[in-house]
Amino acid sequence: MQTITLQKLDDATYEVAISGRTPTVHTVSVDPAYADKLTAGRMSVEELLQRSFDFLLEREPNTSILRRFDLSVIARYFPDYERVIGQTIG
Repeated sequence: MQTITLQKLDDATYEVAISGRTPTVHTVSVDPAYADKLTAGRMSVEELLQRSFDFLLEREPNTSILRRFDLSVIARYFPDYERVIGQTIG
């Protein structure tokens, strides 16, 4: 089981650490407008990141996740990302 730990670096940047066989650290930028588009303001950015990394880890190992990226990039690699995240909000 992998553990995801989030640390806010500034208003739009987070460090995401994933424990596991090979621990990794990722720096993720989150545009507030994009976060609001995905969540309609019904979840925190931290919760959005948690669910986003859960989504990624269901599809690839943590060692394959980019080390630095903007959250919107996920949809380029996984076209169903925004739909799936929207469904988790309920």
